[in-house]
Amino acid sequence: MKTSAIIPVKTFSNAKTRLDLKGENKIDFCKLMLEEILQTLSLTPKIDKIIVISKDQEALELSKKFNAIQIVDDETGVNDAISLADDFLQKNDFDASLVFPQDIPFLKTQDIDFLLSFQHAPKSVLIVPSRRFDGTNALFRMPVNLMSTHYDEDSYKIHLTTGKSTTSHTSLVFVRRIMMDIDNNEDLKFAISQNEKPNLCQRFSELLGS
Repeated sequence: MKTSAIIPVKTFSNAKTRLDLKGENKIDFCKLMLEEILQTLSLTPKIDKIIVISKDQEALELSKKFNAIQIVDDETGVNDAISLADDFLQKNDFDASLVFPQDIPFLKTQDIDFLLSFQHAPKSVLIVPSRRFDGTNALFRMPVNLMSTHYDEDSYKIHLTTGKSTTSHTSLVFVRRIMMDIDNNEDLKFAISQNEKPNLCQRFSELLGS
């Protein structure tokens, strides 16, 4: 199974508006999160290729370190960005894709292995919700054009409903570290308290405190 990870990345300076960090600290924080998830995905044997879609040059340059495909977009929305990646995957004979946001830095390789263990059919959808069940923190689609995405639209519920209407092999999977996204200071403090990646948590704490 030829599988790609898709990461849409919003321009760092415009991202995470609900996170109360100083300007440069917020940019550094976004870079750190993206680098961490790219590092994890690059070490995951079941991910054949990473695709980063962004118009942020720093994000695109960072992705080169991990041999990712870079797609430049106009930042008209997450769903438009993912559709660009979907087109690339279909043209290059990929079987499946996994969409991740950039704000789940505590993801580990074993989490992806666990998630993919629920894929049992040629037409499959796997969904990992956010911790608050108000978003989608991982979306697996096989084939890659099985369904459109609906981010920024109460995506968890819509993806679940759309998946079920598309294939009976739609599963909701709870993976704690994938569910830990960071949108605001409360999320950040909670994530630090879990201490899943101590070195990363230390760097986050420094950014939060400075």
